[in-house]
Amino acid sequence: MCRNITTLRGLEPHATDEEIEAAARQYVRKISGVQKTSDATRDAFEIAVAEVTATTHRLLDALPERRQPPPTVPPLRRPEVQARIAAKATP
Repeated sequence: MCRNITTLRGLEPHATDEEIEAAARQYVRKISGVQKTSDATRDAFEIAVAEVTATTHRLLDALPERRQPPPTVPPLRRPEVQARIAAKATP
């Protein structure tokens, strides 16, 4: 469905809350067609993100461990993304 959502099951260390929320946010963006929220869409969008995040946590907790790690590294673990996040945080 969405090539930008990476596999979170089987990561070492396990997927963080931030990684799970980022995947949920990408999923909700994709299915809703909302790229930037407005006053009209913000509440529904954020509720959906929270629900998908919670469901993803439950799913990952319920599944058995993977035998092999996922084939791709999640974006939040990539050095170039970490550098970009750090640059935005620095005033």
